[in-house]
Amino acid sequence: MQYKSVYKVPNGKLLKISLESDEKNNYIESINITGDFFAYPEETIEVMENELKNISLNRERLLEKINSIIKKYNIEFIGLSAESLTEGILMCLK
Repeated sequence: MQYKSVYKVPNGKLLKISLESDEKNNYIESINITGDFFAYPEETIEVMENELKNISLNRERLLEKINSIIKKYNIEFIGLSAESLTEGILMCLK
């Protein structure tokens, strides 16, 4: 099933998430992350989208995975954090 959310990060930027999920197993099949935040290096948003495939839509698991991707690829966000990205993704399900 396809979901979308628009999330204004507290004291941050606008985050737009579009995702397809496997409802039976509750995991991400595909995700598109856009908004008016910045990520360095720029190409790491695409890396983040690829790395989040097949990840459970469970808050703790998702936050853990996002933090590990940030560390692995040395991603720097401006106007966004791992917590707010997790929140924006989970808002798709509401």
